Amino acid sequence: MTTIAKINLGKNGRLVSKLGLGCMRMSSVWGGPTNDESESISTIQMALDNGINFLNTGDFYGAGHNELLVGKAIKGRRDDAFISVKFGAIFYNGQWLGLDLRPVAIKNFVNYSLTRLGIETIDLYQPCRLDDSVPMEDVIGTVADLIKEGKVRYLGVSEITADQLRKANSIHPVSALEIAYSLADRQIESDLLPTAKELGVGVVAFANTAEGLLTGETKAPLPASDHRNHFSRFKGDNLVKNLEKVEVLKQMAEEKGYTPTQLAIAWVNAQGEHIMPLVSMSRRSRLPENIEAMAIEFTADEMNALQTQFAPGAILGGTYLQR
Repeated sequence: MTTIAKINLGKNGRLVSKLGLGCMRMSSVWGGPTNDESESISTIQMALDNGINFLNTGDFYGAGHNELLVGKAIKGRRDDAFISVKFGAIFYNGQWLGLDLRPVAIKNFVNYSLTRLGIETIDLYQPCRLDDSVPMEDVIGTVADLIKEGKVRYLGVSEITADQLRKANSIHPVSALEIAYSLADRQIESDLLPTAKELGVGVVAFANTAEGLLTGETKAPLPASDHRNHFSRFKGDNLVKNLEKVEVLKQMAEEKGYTPTQLAIAWVNAQGEHIMPLVSMSRRSRLPENIEAMAIEFTADEMNALQTQFAPGAILGGTYLQR
């Protein structure tokens, strides 16, 4: 398999793999079934064996199940893994209730995370989102205190605006920004991505296939049971027209001998040395194709065709990825 390149996570951050492993789908977050635990653990370990050391989890993924899973997978090989943890989301019976970003809550969350993961220090700790319920100075300041205490190494942020990123970075240096980014979701290119680059913040880009739209496997109409029916992007004429856009990606993938998913990941990878595609996997069989995607290169004409076909706003409708 392809050797995974390493990048600095932010201008003062650790050296991490250019490809990150998203562990969320290994647990039940929205009330769905939990994947086979032994296969999930084997997937994490195989990723580590192949140089993917960035593992992304959240304390609310499966009510702590995901952290326990990651903890089992890295037991005995802590130095091989860079652990990124999100906090702040409150769920009950698989239903989103809101955020709790109070300093007292954050201090409680971090101790539970450390115990479940079986580690002494979390490498990257980040609020999953920011709102106005708690002053940002208190949220970021609490993580800064945890860094001083040695419970956390680096500060991350997730799903925020350019102005919020500037403010957070002024309180304590931000190492990484986690945000949705794909050919279909390019709205962050106008403001947020340039701000991150200016500040020397690494970008951890998730949802590279835009809820499966870019995989080439989605058909219209969706089955009635498909959760994506809730999103305007996947409804009626929007989906039909969006899938017409995806045909260009499918054709290019066929000509290059890859899958549309691989090209979607490769496009994100090509957007900058400071940008890491974060790919969710729960099966070992997915690893080789996703690792291979990191070696795909585009000609100038190919890149221009993708940039034109998927210009910002070209994909109709939205999902929760639209910020």
